[in-house]
Amino acid sequence: MLAASIATLALGGCANYVTKSNFDSTVAQLRATDQKQQQQLDKQQQQIDQISQQMKSAFSKYDAQITQLQGRIRVDTVSHFAFNSATLNDRDKQMLDGFARVIREHHPDVLITVEGFADPAGTPAYNKRLGMRRAVAVRNYLIAQGMTTSELRTVSYGAARNRQVKPGAWGAKGEVNRRVALVVDFAEPGAQAVTQAGGAVPSAQG
Repeated sequence: MLAASIATLALGGCANYVTKSNFDSTVAQLRATDQKQQQQLDKQQQQIDQISQQMKSAFSKYDAQITQLQGRIRVDTVSHFAFNSATLNDRDKQMLDGFARVIREHHPDVLITVEGFADPAGTPAYNKRLGMRRAVAVRNYLIAQGMTTSELRTVSYGAARNRQVKPGAWGAKGEVNRRVALVVDFAEPGAQAVTQAGGAVPSAQG
């Protein structure tokens, strides 16, 4: 970015004379901006590394996978559900307690997207509604543990095949598909938590 800006400045100087002092001043400003942006990126990466380690430590005894993505962390899976149900079980509540505590105490500025899923037993429309009910159940539980509505977004992918853990499995074999995942997003305040992928149904309440 800095090199491109300097090149633009130099080319512009061919048509309009630029003094050496003005050129040096502009280059210094560009370098300062570039350095500030890099510092922000480094700080964000440190935060991502820190929360990733905290999550791995807190959830080591649970069936959860912690994955670092670009600018975010994915916690999959935080909840499994019975067939055609959106009721949280006690084990999942314990894990969500730990998740809420880590976010509340150490990372209150992040955005959380709660993703709901279903197995493919029902119709696509029904499965998206069921996935949303599951996402909302987790969101409401996190709010009850001290998180705020502004920190949380909900989305349902229903039984989208490209997001099924075990494609086609339902009933007793499909529990892994009846789940909720959490995406921790380190976006700027006010930014959307996550870009909605094809097939997702966002919550009307955010």
